[in-house]
Amino acid sequence: MEKIIINGGHELHGDVYISGMKNAALPIIFATILTADKCIIENVPKVSDITMSFDILRSMGARIKYLDEATVEIDTTELEGGISPDDLVCRMRGSTYLLGAELARFKKSKVAFPGGCNFGTRPIDMHIKGFEALGAGITQDETYVYANAPNGLCGNSIYFDIVSVGATVNLMLAGALANGLTVIENAAREPHIVDLANFLNTCGANIKGAGTGIIKIEGVEKLHGCTYDIIPDMIEAGTYMAAVAATGGEVNIKNVIPKHLEIISTKLVEMGVEVRAYDDYITVKSDGKLKPTNIQTLPYPGFPTDMHPQFSTLLAIANGDSTVYETIWKNRFKYVKELEKMGANITVNEPFAAFHGVEKLHGATVRSVDLRAGAAIVIAGLVAEGTTEVIDIFTIERGYLDIVGKLKELGADISKVYIDENAFI
Repeated sequence: MEKIIINGGHELHGDVYISGMKNAALPIIFATILTADKCIIENVPKVSDITMSFDILRSMGARIKYLDEATVEIDTTELEGGISPDDLVCRMRGSTYLLGAELARFKKSKVAFPGGCNFGTRPIDMHIKGFEALGAGITQDETYVYANAPNGLCGNSIYFDIVSVGATVNLMLAGALANGLTVIENAAREPHIVDLANFLNTCGANIKGAGTGIIKIEGVEKLHGCTYDIIPDMIEAGTYMAAVAATGGEVNIKNVIPKHLEIISTKLVEMGVEVRAYDDYITVKSDGKLKPTNIQTLPYPGFPTDMHPQFSTLLAIANGDSTVYETIWKNRFKYVKELEKMGANITVNEPFAAFHGVEKLHGATVRSVDLRAGAAIVIAGLVAEGTTEVIDIFTIERGYLDIVGKLKELGADISKVYIDENAFI
């Protein structure tokens, strides 16, 4: 086991380079199944969720090799469906995408229920509704989801009652090789949905409307391999923006698409932080003195739920009262207890949390309860007085490439050390 040790109170200065987006890479990696061919994927972040997805595909017969630190060749020619390893599938949410990919290519699928961050119930009801609309038969038991479409999938219109990134991805994968036109209404509009559509179209698919509420997919007979570059990670970029806002300093956030960060930038400006956008980087400048604000999470282009915990750290030290209204996931405030150990004054009444900003946080031993909560705790440690020790950091490493090294380059006093596996708070 490992832990992160942070001695707080240091401003951040310099440049930080943002990696490829994990949430874009995962669906694209599983989408390579549809090609039965070789694909070269560039700007792939080497985080644990990505390496686990490669392990899943390898166990199914794919050939995968790194061409350099961020470029991967994936050959799914000999991949076999329905044999994904339960122990890996159950550890990551993105493995859900095996359902759509296997159904499209093999006309059947068997996948264990997925895992991932444990911050509430995350059902796949809408995925199943969509598959059934395309003609698949779905059954479930306590361990697996089984899907069958012996005559292939047929295009249809699907309306999602709630905007769902995962269901939108799965129906895009299934619809790409379906017979006829598939229309997804109330589709997710996130940048990684657009990235998936661009990848599939580069492989020969016919997808229009990605990035809007209506996506139209004209099924094609087959796809082929391609070379494709993953977009930068807007959530990683937003996390470093929040870190600079908290500690003070000036940092250039490089290799980003500023448009993807507009709502994050807007909220930081409301809080008194200076944000300047350029072609492919953003400069964030802060004196560490933050104004309160109110946040409501919404599907893109609204404020992202995956930035809510990091901003909660900012609200905990802002000069005044703030609120967060979480509309996407239930039970996402589990990290609040960890911030309270550091002196934060927060009252949770799901789906709301009220923040009364304190002058200072203090170091403590705290736990990373999920990926984005872990990032929030790291930011709290950067600004806190004294030493903060963060355990269960494997959750952070699911989605952040070398967060310790990148923060250290910016001037943080932060390190990662090994601990006895029996250590506990």
